[in-house]
Amino acid sequence: MITISLRPVGRYWGTISFASTLYLCPILDLLLAEIPARLQAELRLGLQEALVNAAKHGNNLDPSKTVVVRFSVIDNQYWWIISDQGSGFTPSSTSNEEPTDYLPPDESENGRGLCLLHQIFDQVEWNRKGTELRLCKQMENRPRLSLLR
Repeated sequence: MITISLRPVGRYWGTISFASTLYLCPILDLLLAEIPARLQAELRLGLQEALVNAAKHGNNLDPSKTVVVRFSVIDNQYWWIISDQGSGFTPSSTSNEEPTDYLPPDESENGRGLCLLHQIFDQVEWNRKGTELRLCKQMENRPRLSLLR
């Protein structure tokens, strides 16, 4: 089941919640409905990775647990806050902010998604408990018309 609240307007947040599943196409379609076409493929990949992590690694694909996504547009920034009901995640922290610093060793089967998130989004932050991920994509400033001739 998918639960949806109002679309975000101004500084208000929309909310989508769903049972832990990997069937994410309708969720992604809803989250990307207002995103410019030129950004949709990139953001779809990043959001899919974040939602898979929440459902699979956070909630262990337990259908009795939900993933909640809050989303909004604030001052030329797209925001998504993804919460799960898992035990939490502690990302490794590095002093260097390069996305490739998040790549796991070559022999690892997991962990490449973190690098992907850091390449796609401008801000990637977890809460202290590690059950909430905040993602931000900054939009380019729109060119302003010059009043001078």
